[in-house]
Amino acid sequence: MCVRYWLRVLPIMLSLGVMLAGLTRLGGSMSNSHDDATGDAAQNLHSLFGREWDYEMQREPVWASSLGDRRWNDRWPDVSLQALQKDHEHRIAVLDMLKAIDRSRLSAREQLNYDIFKQQYESAVEGYDFHWFLIPLNQREGIQTSDTLGDELRFETLKDYQDWIARLRAFPAYLDETIALMTQGIRERMMLPRVVMQRLPAQIGKQIVADPEASPYFSPFKHFAPAIGEADRARLAQDAKEAVASDVVPAFKRFQRFFTEQYLPASFDEVGIWQNPRGAELYAYFTHRYTTTNLTPDEIHALGLKEVARVRAEMDQVMRQTGFQGSRAEFFKFLRTDPRFHYNTPDELLTAYRANAKRIDPNLTKVFRLLPRMPYGVEPIPATIAPDTTAAYYRLPAADGSRPGTFMVNLYKPETRFTWEMMALSMHEAVPGHHLQFALAMEQEELPNFRRYGNYDAFTEGWALYAESLGEEMGLYDDPYSKFGELTYDMWRAVRLVIDTGIHTQRWDRQKAIDYFMDNAPRGELDITNEVDRYIAWPGQALAYKIGQLKIRELRERARLELGPRFDLREFHEVVLRNGALPLGVLEKLVDDWIREKKEGR
Repeated sequence: MCVRYWLRVLPIMLSLGVMLAGLTRLGGSMSNSHDDATGDAAQNLHSLFGREWDYEMQREPVWASSLGDRRWNDRWPDVSLQALQKDHEHRIAVLDMLKAIDRSRLSAREQLNYDIFKQQYESAVEGYDFHWFLIPLNQREGIQTSDTLGDELRFETLKDYQDWIARLRAFPAYLDETIALMTQGIRERMMLPRVVMQRLPAQIGKQIVADPEASPYFSPFKHFAPAIGEADRARLAQDAKEAVASDVVPAFKRFQRFFTEQYLPASFDEVGIWQNPRGAELYAYFTHRYTTTNLTPDEIHALGLKEVARVRAEMDQVMRQTGFQGSRAEFFKFLRTDPRFHYNTPDELLTAYRANAKRIDPNLTKVFRLLPRMPYGVEPIPATIAPDTTAAYYRLPAADGSRPGTFMVNLYKPETRFTWEMMALSMHEAVPGHHLQFALAMEQEELPNFRRYGNYDAFTEGWALYAESLGEEMGLYDDPYSKFGELTYDMWRAVRLVIDTGIHTQRWDRQKAIDYFMDNAPRGELDITNEVDRYIAWPGQALAYKIGQLKIRELRERARLELGPRFDLREFHEVVLRNGALPLGVLEKLVDDWIREKKEGR
């Protein structure tokens, strides 16, 4: 599970928070608050935030559109090598501008903003040198799934439809730039293994349709907004069909030839980032970036082995509570194969997920006193990517409030989706996990925007994994099977520490990783295989979950022990969440400050 981001954004973007620093331009309702800063220094700092917002939005028009900023709705990003080099030079220049601002003249709060902004730009500059941007797609997302953007946009005015047609017309140039990146990736050996990339020809093939109306890029023209008249509807639909037929489909045919004839044969035979140039350095960079710690891959691997042993012992205890008499391996087989543990149709599965959400919502007040106003929905993952992706993910709401948060669930092969895991999964992706955390951060209007909208995977994914355990206190794990499901998900994140580091630093092969996962968690083989392929394609990201969860648990236990009867779980959760996503070291300091203030009676 993860928050889904556009692949192009992840390797070179500073973070969601930096991009959103000047969100006032979406309509002026989200103002930055820096009254406690000092004079010109604070003004210059926030002016820099605002200028960078516009720059990044213009450079990332897909991301801007998904946030509700329509200014560049008629274009795709420029992913040419020349443009990426200019972005790199621009960020270096921004760091020079930041240095010109006197940090000593800022308040403590603004100094924190300054430091986080600086760290994000420095990380982006450091990351550029590894050329990870030469891998612009994987089996989960990329240009071959760019049609899903249409599902996120508002189509209300004539211009909205015209902009989408303009995007369809511009698609061949976007694709050619992508091919150029991948061609350079072949030259530099910046590629992913063939075992994951061989999934893409089928995804590309789904975009090559004989009837333009069957293309997912045509979907916005199947149902028009009421404001669009009949004559305009007919004209727009015809223009869209022509754009799909003459621009989009031929581009994908060209891409399919390139991919199957040149790119796939050049992909790595083995798995692991160690095969890439400076692979060990690159993995260390990803490890630091995703965990926001200085833990080494070897330390994380050892921690993973320790966590696997701990969770396995808890699993054995819960297994005995079910009355099952066999071995752990036999219990896993029982959970995977007994028909009582799955639904027969996608519709039944979707209905059950939505019922889970309705059951969770009224129990939130047991452990939270501050809840977001922004709603969320439960929707299916698009069928074009469902076979190749994991059980679920969370799609962020639009920053302008035009789209709610969305818990995206995988309905492909419902017989492989188990009832005992659904509650923990719902709590992770929706509430009290991703949606509660992201929506609540967005609503903290006293914070600067890049704090309200920021993202650190160790925090956001660590929080969502921690949130799964709250089902106990919320009364939602009311039978040993659902509790075992929660432990299964905890084990899942523990084995990630072992497998991710195993693949990328210890040269594990894919089958060894799958076998290790199968031996320690009763999840289905399809999901496990997709998960392992995700770790292969996205080095280091999977480390964030368990590292963040363990830190939040550690801070909660520290507060409980030091505060005794004065410890309030609902207040602790508010302290963790009210400042938006943060590096784990910053979060620890905030919690320690709260503990000290409580002990002093403040």
